Amino acid sequence: MGRVYHNTPCRMPEEVKITTEGIITALSKLKFTDKNFPKAVAEYIWNGFDARASIVELDYEFSAGGLRRLVIRDNGHGIPHDQLNLKFQPIFESDKLKDDGNNRNTSQYHGKNGLGRLTFVTFARRARWETAYQQGEKTYSYSIEILGNKLELFSGLDENPEESNKQPSTVVTFSDFKEYNHNKYGKNVGETELLEYLKREFCWFLELNKYKGYKLIINGVKLDYSPLIGDEENFTLTGKRQGEMFSIRYVRWKIPLNQEYSKYYYLDHNCNELHKEYTTLNKKGDRFYHSVFIASKYFRNFKFDSTEDQENITGFGRSDETFKQLTEQLQGYLRRKRKPFLRQHAKKVIADFEREGIIAKKDADSFQLIQIEDLEEVIQEIYTTQPRIFLDLSQEQQKMLISLLNVVLNSEDRDEILKIIEDIVELDADERGELAELLKVTEMQKIVKTIKLIADRQMVLKLIEECLFNDSFGANEVDHIQKIVESNTWLFGEQYALVAAAEDTFEKALRNQIRILSAKDEKVHIDNPDKNKQVDIFICRQNKHHKGVHNVIIELKHPKKRIGLEQLNQVKTYLSVVLSEPRFNGDSFSWEFILVGTKYDSRGLIEREIKSYEGKGERGIVQDLENCKIYIRKWSDILSDCEIRHSFVNNQLEIQKNRLIEKTKTASEAVKQANASSAAM
Repeated sequence: MGRVYHNTPCRMPEEVKITTEGIITALSKLKFTDKNFPKAVAEYIWNGFDARASIVELDYEFSAGGLRRLVIRDNGHGIPHDQLNLKFQPIFESDKLKDDGNNRNTSQYHGKNGLGRLTFVTFARRARWETAYQQGEKTYSYSIEILGNKLELFSGLDENPEESNKQPSTVVTFSDFKEYNHNKYGKNVGETELLEYLKREFCWFLELNKYKGYKLIINGVKLDYSPLIGDEENFTLTGKRQGEMFSIRYVRWKIPLNQEYSKYYYLDHNCNELHKEYTTLNKKGDRFYHSVFIASKYFRNFKFDSTEDQENITGFGRSDETFKQLTEQLQGYLRRKRKPFLRQHAKKVIADFEREGIIAKKDADSFQLIQIEDLEEVIQEIYTTQPRIFLDLSQEQQKMLISLLNVVLNSEDRDEILKIIEDIVELDADERGELAELLKVTEMQKIVKTIKLIADRQMVLKLIEECLFNDSFGANEVDHIQKIVESNTWLFGEQYALVAAAEDTFEKALRNQIRILSAKDEKVHIDNPDKNKQVDIFICRQNKHHKGVHNVIIELKHPKKRIGLEQLNQVKTYLSVVLSEPRFNGDSFSWEFILVGTKYDSRGLIEREIKSYEGKGERGIVQDLENCKIYIRKWSDILSDCEIRHSFVNNQLEIQKNRLIEKTKTASEAVKQANASSAAM
């Protein structure tokens, strides 16, 4: 392999019709740069497949310093010497596009613009082709070489091809690799990036030709792109006219492919590709990336681009009833496949809305949660039907759309959502019917859930009433009353989070509170002699705008134990612990301490404490200090307040509370029933 370029009077190296600088500019416009090394390598693999190769082999070696070796072999038909000038000279008139036998609606030829063989300049300074081709009964071989600083010159025309015993093939060897690649492509980074790119580039093409034995072999190992397949299925369809058989292979890709979009590929019975075209679900912005391969004898003489008049003369075309039926079946199949995929992805979209605060679920009470569940079900179905509605919206636009949907869903004009959607995207009859039915179903589900929640809350109220006032239930403070309250903190207000319960010290309570409010798990220490006091119930609530935290500590007393100064002083001790700990006393913190029982003691001391604060206008308050208040409440008042809060719905539903608990006879049964209901938090 001595001298490559020949400087003779009769024959000079052939010039390309553009300078080296012009070629590099053209390559950069097509995004062939040193930063896109895998794309440049892929071009040489495509050259092999374009030459009708069934096997292309890539051998490379990375070291800690970067790329050291790169060779690409193929078993294609080689580069005939008499076509060398045509294949290497034109830049923007590639023979691949001029060949009248090639249909641009197939994958037979990938390369374009004649630039593919020059992309090596982005990572190496020299490329050499060793090619063998068949002419008549004989095989000939010769070499071609191009230098990176003289891209307008190529060798090979001067050489006389030698007769060879090789099989038709081409081997491209690159050398003198550029130093900047050594910095970018380390051993692990370079290999990973290259392999992942090649999987995305060739997976669909290898699927298309898998039954013809096409392979891409990397360092002796067949390229495995199976991790990119999210779903696949093989099945057959039968045509109406004469029972034509169609073998179908469906593949859904987990990620977008490099340049190939979602398409139908039509093949004959020998798996030769005849035509390809976009599916109707291509470029929907829904991440449903798919390929459908359809093989049948039916396509042997099919006229994909003919008019109806031409079809009457030449054979089958798109107006044929069999093809119409096939198209309809395939479109229906893809829609069915797309539905569960989109429904699953819709959950991720909704989770993003929650995380970004577009759907305010964190601070919602139980009734608001039912409305939010209704909203999320509608969003999920809308996304499943037409994901484009949510495509390319800014966060502010997302907020506006979700707020609008929420308002309309909770109004008498619920059906107007269809009109809102159709103002954004066009719905077909099936999509409109599905959404209309969903609006009816989800509205009924919301009603049922609301009724169930109200009924369960009424049941809990009746259960706790029996535990408090029915001696036959045998209820006590810790095992029964407290257990019900722990799971039903709505008794004291909506949407509280339980911080601490019986046997939890203030140090543990502070740690839990920090975790609830900030998701941090910190070790804490409280310097107070009463830090090991144990509260019955400690709950907290953060407001919707995160500007304030309201905390409630509840001291529950046995139904038969009367409330006196001893119990009140116990609550004041809790207050002193809170006031002594700075982390319990942020500027946005407020506190309520509630002492709860069934009766006051007979000395009248508690009544006097309450009377001294009557001017505050708050029932049961006995102390108001800075951001802390202490209340004494009777269970009868708390249960009455709950009844009033639910009175409107109760009256409409005419819930019979006694019937809800008619089979419950003990306090233990009451705890189990209350905490298993939808009312429990």
